[in-house]
Amino acid sequence: MLQSSLSQRSMASCGISMAARTAFQRNAARFGVRYSAGARRDVHRPPSSAATETASSNGAPAPREHLASAAPAPAPTPAPVSAPAPPPPTPALLAPAAVYAAAVKGGVVKSQLPLGKAFALAILAGVYVGFGALLSFTLLNSVPGLMSTNPGLAKFLAASVFPMGLSLIVICGAELFTGNTALLPAAVYEGQAKWSDVLVRWVVVYAGNLVGSLAMVAAVYATGLMATNTVLPALAVAKTSLPLGQALVRSVLCNWMVCLAVWMAMASSTLPGKLMGLWMPVTAFVTVGLEHSIANMFVIPMGMALGAPVSIATFITANLLPVTLGNMFAGAVCTAGMYALCYGRLGESRA
Repeated sequence: MLQSSLSQRSMASCGISMAARTAFQRNAARFGVRYSAGARRDVHRPPSSAATETASSNGAPAPREHLASAAPAPAPTPAPVSAPAPPPPTPALLAPAAVYAAAVKGGVVKSQLPLGKAFALAILAGVYVGFGALLSFTLLNSVPGLMSTNPGLAKFLAASVFPMGLSLIVICGAELFTGNTALLPAAVYEGQAKWSDVLVRWVVVYAGNLVGSLAMVAAVYATGLMATNTVLPALAVAKTSLPLGQALVRSVLCNWMVCLAVWMAMASSTLPGKLMGLWMPVTAFVTVGLEHSIANMFVIPMGMALGAPVSIATFITANLLPVTLGNMFAGAVCTAGMYALCYGRLGESRA
């Protein structure tokens, strides 16, 4: 009704005749009904793709649903980069071939050590061996009753603490001549060092060990702790009275054990394993009574300082020189040479 009255007023204002007005009203009413029904249907109908494309082409904003579908897909999230695998753990105990390889590597490092540093580290090694000997022979001198009733047990007890010296050398770091008689030749056998470098460092380290040992003798003597020790003077006389052949063989067997102690310490990656590897061979050679040149640099001069009737010349010729030669043979041939034959180039050349 409202629409009809509005139409009549607009037509009257425009001067349209009554007949034309009546025909227009009939058509408008018919058209309006149809349009209203279609409009109602279109309200609930989703927009067609054609309508969307037309609206877009005409510059009109596209429906929200079309914009969502037309938006570019988000970039795929890159796969997380996996962290590199950790290195395999170091085995607690190396295989024999790996121990030899470690000995060669150690020999290479020692062959390139500056001479001044090698000498300083050698002095430390002489002092450390003196520490072990001081503890061992102080203990032995304090059990005279056990020495008389069970000398074997007394020697074993004293020998069981002697490895403290080699433990300090291996764990804390120092240069010991007797151990180097095996490690440096191993590097030479594998073509990674020269004999000229080896011989020079043997001389420097041997001299440093002697200086450290004699310094330890002077220090211990100044303390007065061993003034009443009767074991060391008797031992100094016994060691310098050995026949030459016995001294040589004892020195070979002694340093063979010492080098094996160093070998066993390198086989382990743990501190208890290293200490156990060092303890067994060193305790054995001291208990048995074998000859170690660097240990004798402390033991015999200490006995001499306490009154043993041994001259410097006798000490050098009757003990120190032959024992040194036997120690060198044990390290270069019995230890490094044999393992180079089994696991190194010496064995490959004979295969």
